[in-house]
Amino acid sequence: MHTLWKGSISFGLVNVPIKMHAATESQEFHFNYLHEACHNRVRYIKKCPHCDLEVKPEDLVKGYEYEKDQYVLLADKDLEALEQPMSRSIDILNFIDLKEVDPIYYQKSYYLTPEDTAQKAYRLLCQAMADTGKVAIARFTMRSKQYLACLRSFDEGLILETMYYPAEIRHLEVTWDKVTPTETEIAMAQQLIENLAVPFDPEMYRDELREQMREMIERKVAGETYKVIAAPEPGKVVDLMEALRASLAVTEQEKGKPELRVAANGKLDRTGDQGIETETTQVKPTNQEKSTLTPRRRKASRAKGA
Repeated sequence: MHTLWKGSISFGLVNVPIKMHAATESQEFHFNYLHEACHNRVRYIKKCPHCDLEVKPEDLVKGYEYEKDQYVLLADKDLEALEQPMSRSIDILNFIDLKEVDPIYYQKSYYLTPEDTAQKAYRLLCQAMADTGKVAIARFTMRSKQYLACLRSFDEGLILETMYYPAEIRHLEVTWDKVTPTETEIAMAQQLIENLAVPFDPEMYRDELREQMREMIERKVAGETYKVIAAPEPGKVVDLMEALRASLAVTEQEKGKPELRVAANGKLDRTGDQGIETETTQVKPTNQEKSTLTPRRRKASRAKGA
């Protein structure tokens, strides 16, 4: 792997020389714009609309728009004065529990590998962090920019995640409008989640659009045609309870379980060939939900309670 940065991890009086490598890479297809008439690439020109002239790179200056069409100019020497001094150290500030860091703060991942002389110290840090379940919050400078980072054990090594600062995280604005799900809806949603729960295996998931794009490009290069099969449109959800019931029915059938029903007493019942086996989940239906139960189900519920 290409080395992006060399330095060391410092915590207390311990110093671990490491190398940094990019942990991820983009798999997106990148396209160029061509002139349709001759299929040559289009050249992008920087042009001043006021002077109606092409501007050369040496004639460009940086400016910050502090008001509409009002700019303050910043020379290179002004920006250089703010650059952080060159540092070759990832300074660990604190150790915290991994579960305390929300993934929204993560920005980009980098692998950290040890120099030949630091393998024991590197392995010691990996093992200690893994055993304690802790991650490190650190600060380092790369390319004249200071970064906040999370350092954690990963796949028997160390990975560094650059992080957003709190001021860079936008506030989520959600208006609930006093909407409260019923206990029955919550119980059914929880059961649906359990039915869809599986151990995480990243190999299960594929970028289907990228695979289709690759096939399309390969066929066009070979002079063949490619027909895109339209994805089915999702059905409209008219009633939340009916959507939950239908979803549960599908997932229960896939798992080979008897169908779940909502009984008149508010319990989730699993109806099979052997009669009714009642789940331990106790929920109370609303009056409206009780009124939707058929007389047949009500009669069965009363017979069971007798």
